[in-house]
Amino acid sequence: MNHVSRPSLSIAALLTLIVGCFLIQFTMADEPNSSPKSMDETVSECASACGLPSHVDLGGDQYPVVRTDAEWQDRLTEIQYHVARLQGTERPFANPYHDNKKTGLYRCVGCDTPLFSSTTKFDSGTGWPSFFTPIDKRTLGETRDVSYGMTRVEVHCAVCGSHQGHVFSDGPEPTGLRYCINSASLTFETAESAEAIKKLVEGWYQQAK
Repeated sequence: MNHVSRPSLSIAALLTLIVGCFLIQFTMADEPNSSPKSMDETVSECASACGLPSHVDLGGDQYPVVRTDAEWQDRLTEIQYHVARLQGTERPFANPYHDNKKTGLYRCVGCDTPLFSSTTKFDSGTGWPSFFTPIDKRTLGETRDVSYGMTRVEVHCAVCGSHQGHVFSDGPEPTGLRYCINSASLTFETAESAEAIKKLVEGWYQQAK
């Protein structure tokens, strides 16, 4: 039976989200943390790690939002289904959000859960949208991915299980993390300001209660 719902979160959890995620000082350097390697070498390695698909098990009905494969294919475009549901990847630089500089909210393409704010987006030079933190780590699951002879951390929507990308420890301050995310796994909603983004997120959590 198809089951679509949102996770139950308390008022306290909502306040934690607001205080913890939106009072961050959204200022940062343009370059990743210093490294003995050249920038070209670093970007090349980052792109190689981001560009490989994942091979982890995200199936089952452990997510609050569950749909049949036919329902997913009907809901998503071909590239969205390939990336979000089959854990594929899209071409670097040839995707809609890698160079998106607009202010707004990035949601999961599978269930509209708020995942990233434009205020935490930065140019990693890899050709995929990159963020130094999610809006709420409880809505972004992590799975160890050891495919292709390397160890990576796959990230997915914890509400519907849609594959998002990977997270690496070579990002900028204040977190030192780089969430390398596929545009195909996201939708984007423009907002006038960081405060307006916060209101959008608050609205989603109010509905989730």
